[in-house]
Amino acid sequence: MRELTAAIASGDREALAVLYRRHFSSLYAQARRITGRDESFCLDVVQDAFMRVIRSIPIIDTEARLKSWLSFVVRSCAYDRLRQVARRRRREEAIGKPETGQASDDDLSDRLGWLERELATMDELPRQLLVMRYRMGWTLKKIAVATGLKSGAVDGRVGRALASLRRRVREVFHD
Repeated sequence: MRELTAAIASGDREALAVLYRRHFSSLYAQARRITGRDESFCLDVVQDAFMRVIRSIPIIDTEARLKSWLSFVVRSCAYDRLRQVARRRRREEAIGKPETGQASDDDLSDRLGWLERELATMDELPRQLLVMRYRMGWTLKKIAVATGLKSGAVDGRVGRALASLRRRVREVFHD
């Protein structure tokens, strides 16, 4: 373990890949247990954890200590992400809602109509990916199998499509 963690600490990408392959599944499962959230949220937690690993892994002598440290890192990242979501919700509640506390039915209808039109103008693949992910509730893996893409490519393309939609929402609705 000492060699592996020292290699990661020195920036060795192959050593990081070895650690990732060995521990991704258990860290993802832990993120699911801790947060009770969806796949996307838990993948973000694990990504945050691996970013911390890259920045600050200590040299560790045993597998048991490494597992313990990784468990601590995932737990910490999960709590950080949950706090971040809670802060964002509080900010949104404080500034963005009409006085009734909810958007009007007309406002929601306008926004949904806009979204339908926006999706209709999108390229076919990003639109299909968004439909599979959010309307059909498919996992990244299932979408990857259906489209012939890799899971990471699906995740990236869905993320870019959502980012594009969010930019358009800010432009059109000034949110």
